[in-house]
Amino acid sequence: MKRLGLNLTKSLALQKKAKGLIPGMTQLLSKRPDRFSYGVWPGYFSRAKGVNVWDLDGNKYIDMSIGGIGANVLGYGDPDVDQAVLNAIRDGTSCSLNCPEEVELAELLCELHPWAKMVRYARTGGEAMTIAVRIARAHTGLDKIAFCGYHGWHDWYLSANLGNENALGEHLIPGLNPTGVPRSLTGTAFPFRYNRIKELEDIVSKYDNELAAIVMEPIRNEYPKEGFLDKVRKIADDSGAVFIVDEISAGFRLNSGGSHLVLGVTPDMAVFSKALGNGYPIAAVIGKGEIMEAAQKTFISSTNWTERIGPSAALATIKKHQKNNVAEHLMAKGKQIQNGWKSLSEKHGVPLEVTGIPPLSHFSFLVEEILAVRSLFVQLMLTKGFLATNIFYPMYAHTENDVDSYLGAVDSAFAQISEALYRKDVKKRLIGQSAIAGFKRMT
Repeated sequence: MKRLGLNLTKSLALQKKAKGLIPGMTQLLSKRPDRFSYGVWPGYFSRAKGVNVWDLDGNKYIDMSIGGIGANVLGYGDPDVDQAVLNAIRDGTSCSLNCPEEVELAELLCELHPWAKMVRYARTGGEAMTIAVRIARAHTGLDKIAFCGYHGWHDWYLSANLGNENALGEHLIPGLNPTGVPRSLTGTAFPFRYNRIKELEDIVSKYDNELAAIVMEPIRNEYPKEGFLDKVRKIADDSGAVFIVDEISAGFRLNSGGSHLVLGVTPDMAVFSKALGNGYPIAAVIGKGEIMEAAQKTFISSTNWTERIGPSAALATIKKHQKNNVAEHLMAKGKQIQNGWKSLSEKHGVPLEVTGIPPLSHFSFLVEEILAVRSLFVQLMLTKGFLATNIFYPMYAHTENDVDSYLGAVDSAFAQISEALYRKDVKKRLIGQSAIAGFKRMT
């Protein structure tokens, strides 16, 4: 790795070993090195604190990328959250009785969301969404789901690709293969696109009185058009479907709680994870009492949903989030980065499209070799001491200096990319492999 100027010997060696021991190499698609640039992306960390990350070879980076896939909203190793977890460990994380923190957390979540009266927990977003869908089906006695957005890997969601192999293609990750999902689930999940109310109306018209739930991310890449969310709410009311909002990504970005509160819509259920515990495993399903009670009609139970660390981390995270108005900080830093991308794109003539709400910012290179150019950007930023890709999820730990230093590095990287595009030698400049798009088998 002399050309890169970094020693990645240990990092790359472990990646090679992992490929033979772990199918797909990692547990999370979004952390696979080939999503960035295989052969260059460090892949593993030895330590993380604030916004700083150290890889296995001792290289230190400022993380201006995916922020723990949006989970570490406060920053890595936040002292207040970690202390709450250490206290939980000291007092015992699990036993034959239940932890009182789960009741305290339920009270706090319902206080933040006065429309909600009851709470159930899980430890990851995908399983929490599956719990919410199960409860909705139990409540209504119906099977079919209309959805908008990305909601995880479970059968109920992936079944949309049984009838149409790319039905999920416009919902974050294209090419998701439903192999292993029972064929009998064909025709139980139907996608509609954000701000396309007619697509939902068409689903309801075709499957009138058959919908158990309408599931959607209240916001992700764009703000809702006027009346869109209100219309979804009315359709749910008229059809008898349970209206579920997936706040796993958007929650605790625009405010201390669910983004639906800012957007002015009241759901029947809401699902949280990621930022809820600042990186510690915790997820929550909140909802109206009469709907949540349906959880007692069906079997939803798991040992590790009762451990103490998750609720303790969530309580500390929410309290700090409220006290420090973290959402305002996330919005401000996201706007600074988006404005910086746009300005530097114009300065160097690098075609760019900047999208996403400020706390979930991303850009796309508007060029023919988009994946190769993105990989070159990743590579150039690594040489300057930054973990960076086309996504930026701000954390409370990000400072003005971090933003200024990052944009200075982007300035230099865009200059080199502009030259590479002019000379048409982007791929020749790559040390690692070009990034992949969508879902592909790792070999």
